Amino acid sequence: MNAAPADQIRLLDVQALDVRLSQLAHKRKSLPEHAELDSLTKDLTQLRDLLVAAQTEESDTAREQTKAEQDVDQVRQRAVRDQQRLDSGAVSSPKDLENLQRELTSLAKRQGDLEDVVLEVMEHRESVQERVGELTARVASVQAKADDATSRRDAAQAEIDSEITTITKEREIVAASVPADLLKLYEKLRVQQGGVGAARLYQRRCEGCRLELNITEVNEVKAASPDTVLRCENCRRILVRTADSGI
Repeated sequence: MNAAPADQIRLLDVQALDVRLSQLAHKRKSLPEHAELDSLTKDLTQLRDLLVAAQTEESDTAREQTKAEQDVDQVRQRAVRDQQRLDSGAVSSPKDLENLQRELTSLAKRQGDLEDVVLEVMEHRESVQERVGELTARVASVQAKADDATSRRDAAQAEIDSEITTITKEREIVAASVPADLLKLYEKLRVQQGGVGAARLYQRRCEGCRLELNITEVNEVKAASPDTVLRCENCRRILVRTADSGI
């Protein structure tokens, strides 16, 4: 394949732009905010699960407290009714009086036991409410950090995307000035060779594979026409000669 030396030089310009685009794509993918957000998202998921569990427990405890208080109220009302019957004198039978007094004693003990249950449930609920408050604050704190990281990531990506857009347009312009067959070969090699399809020959060294040409290869380069599109014998990339090739 033949191509004017100037066209081959422009191919190096295309290569340089492609390298920059690859670097920007890697930079965008490797922003530290990505890892930071991954970590914060995991923390948020765990904290929210804990918060939901604590809120559920608080709700269950609230119902338990209501039930316990209702039980106390029922016993208290029953005791009030019995006491009123006792005080009214409507019960005259000694046996009935004894039974009524025995029931009042039993109700008093029952009320005391139930009030202890209410107190225990209230204390537990207060503990759970403190846990809910603590977890709510922690979720808010981590969420704020995640929001900040998201803003920083978005700003960094926007800056990178802007540069990618600019370089992509420049690349289109430069690539359009390179002969189609030469560009096609370059694109094929670029895919095969990890993103580098053309390399400069600098001081008898291929900048693609970093290997120095041996004497036979040097002589072949010297003998080749300036229009000849050379290939590195080691990496098979397009080898572009410049004033610094050392040939």
